[in-house]
Amino acid sequence: MDEEQNPASEHANDGDHENGAQHDQGGHGEHGDPGHDHHASDIETVSAAILTISSSRSLEEDPAGEAIGEAFERAGHEVSTRALITDDHDDVQAAIDELVDREDTDVVVTTGGTGITPDDVTIEAAEVLFTKELPGFGELFRRRSYGEVGARIVATRAIAGVAGETPVFCLPGSENAARLGSEIATEVCGHLAGLARQDAEQH
Repeated sequence: MDEEQNPASEHANDGDHENGAQHDQGGHGEHGDPGHDHHASDIETVSAAILTISSSRSLEEDPAGEAIGEAFERAGHEVSTRALITDDHDDVQAAIDELVDREDTDVVVTTGGTGITPDDVTIEAAEVLFTKELPGFGELFRRRSYGEVGARIVATRAIAGVAGETPVFCLPGSENAARLGSEIATEVCGHLAGLARQDAEQH
């Protein structure tokens, strides 16, 4: 499904930014370490691969994918590639798996297929690849979306996780929701990508 029933607005709950992903609360444990710089491994300029999941769109007519690319470039990051794949579980999974292995890609962002109709397969395809889940992303996304769509926000299953050493963000297919999810992703992608790479090296 291209457009989830709950398109989030980029203006939803702007006041939540103070309590959102910009705070350094992920990946360091509950106790912290005042003698350690938790941002030492951050990647300043992230290269993002954007994957649109749709059986009806094209890359030339892809407002959600465009919004994601604009958000990353506006935040000082880069777009390594853009691709489009149909709503097929195996194809989506193979495409994500291929993108996370690219040497020119630090983060993967998908758009589309996060709802609950039969052709919404992105979550099922992606989560199998995750070595670690990042539940805070979906929680923050739905929190910021609630003011716009209310309880209908439960119909989206937007998630994020780490596949190998690459963060993956799975966003809904509507333009507003993709823009909002990208705003959150661009705040934390350099930090998460650096931590994931560090974790992979340690193990």
